[in-house]
Amino acid sequence: MKTLIIGGVAGGASVATRLRRLDEQAEIIILERGEYISFANCGLPYYIGDVITKKEYLVLQTPQSFDARFRVEVRVFSEAVAINPDKKTVTVKNLRTNESYEETYDKLVLSPGAEPIRPAFAPADSDRIFTLRNIPDTYKIKDYVTNNQSKSAIVIGGGYIGLEMIENLRRIGLDVTLLQRSNQVLRSTLDYDMACLMHKELKKQGGHLYFNQEVTAVEQQGSIVCVHTAAGQTYCADLLILAIGVAPESSLARQAGLQISEKGCIQVDEHLRTSNANIYALGDAIEVTHFVSGLKAHIPLAGPANRQGRIVADNIAGLDSVYKGTQGTAILKCFEQTAAGTGLTEYAAKAAGFDYEKVYVFPMSHASYYPNACEISMKVIFTKDTGRILGAQLFGKDGVDKRCDVLATAIRANMTVYDLVHLELCYAPPFSSAKDPVNIAGLAAENILTGKIDIFHYDAIADLDAEQVTLLDVRTVKEYNKSHIPGFINIPLDSLRDNLDKLDKSKTIYVTCLAGLRSYIGCRILMQNGFQCKSLCGGYELYCNVNS
Repeated sequence: MKTLIIGGVAGGASVATRLRRLDEQAEIIILERGEYISFANCGLPYYIGDVITKKEYLVLQTPQSFDARFRVEVRVFSEAVAINPDKKTVTVKNLRTNESYEETYDKLVLSPGAEPIRPAFAPADSDRIFTLRNIPDTYKIKDYVTNNQSKSAIVIGGGYIGLEMIENLRRIGLDVTLLQRSNQVLRSTLDYDMACLMHKELKKQGGHLYFNQEVTAVEQQGSIVCVHTAAGQTYCADLLILAIGVAPESSLARQAGLQISEKGCIQVDEHLRTSNANIYALGDAIEVTHFVSGLKAHIPLAGPANRQGRIVADNIAGLDSVYKGTQGTAILKCFEQTAAGTGLTEYAAKAAGFDYEKVYVFPMSHASYYPNACEISMKVIFTKDTGRILGAQLFGKDGVDKRCDVLATAIRANMTVYDLVHLELCYAPPFSSAKDPVNIAGLAAENILTGKIDIFHYDAIADLDAEQVTLLDVRTVKEYNKSHIPGFINIPLDSLRDNLDKLDKSKTIYVTCLAGLRSYIGCRILMQNGFQCKSLCGGYELYCNVNS
């Protein structure tokens, strides 16, 4: 059996190594048009920022080491230019010699990845405009900044690459401006209310953020590059990073007559077979099924690509292996903070037609009395009927990865928010509290679903009429006097029972505190004394995050 693999990074390399472990006699060839295989593409921005200090750390395998360990023939500088399914051959161009030849296969694997979007407004011949996809791109940016003693940069696009580039360019002293077409960063992972926390961190670290900016033109003016927007603004810097997003590399598949989605992704079945039974595809080029929504999606992530490689190899080797979907679990370090998400955002849950609710909690990363405890902002989205967990988003300095992984596992296991209450997680003061943040999120959601509390959200405040309802802040007098939501009166929680006669039972009472715990307690007091009330989910803290 001869297997030919196009693309030698995450997915392609995973196919080759797994297949060799399953079949010592198989003939395996990797075609890679670049110089490097199996490189640490997620680590590229950190080399630019001097976090990763040596070039060799970026290269996980060489063609020589790959062959020595796995007996896999790797041909670098070898570009697949055409697939001939009827003949079961691939036309290959040797980029060193410009010669072409035909390579046969029994099974073909497509792992071409995705390429950075380079819009028409960006001049193709500029030496000051960059994208970041591979090791040569990394070296170009690093060398340009160093050799030209660059002082400033513009980043277009607030996705993962864009934010990682902002952090790492700031690390080496550049003044950095972000231009984002929408009103927030990380829209694929975070809703606006959680993205606001990232905006605050970026500004704190010296980033200049401009949202709702549609770029119309880019031009080089002497030693600088200038970006023009539809609003008539112009931003100039020493260099420009295009981080607008990626598009699946599916031209080869399209030319071969394979089925392609409307978004340009290669379509595959649950075994990762294309519309041709002898051709498999994986990684950033394919369309996947979202594990939570069941809808088709393009979710380019390294983790799923590696898992898909294993499944492709299994099926080539005769094992019945099925890919069970992608849920989009992702994490980002941004300066001193971490953002993470899994499953559906609120945007996506609404688009998919779910009848959902959400809860916000702000627990500490570990026991508050143990040194260096940090707040974790958590948002969990769940169905109103069964409490099935649809998605989660987290932001904080410490412990974010651990809690996101627990919630990602819970989603994969089709657990509910009720189940979160009963999870037995590690506890010692340096690591957590007796009630882990995940437990706390479950408890808060359970209270909502079981009717122990009725909630309202920050976006409803503007529509509340203080003449028709009572707006109540149960924080301390000191907290209230420092700042509060306009229209809310103050009765501290500890004196609420003694002041019930000051409240009108004919009006619904909308209660807030800092984060939601005191307003929950206050509502329980009010409800059991004959009042109708609602608690502001996420409290004043969330309100300020969104409205600052």
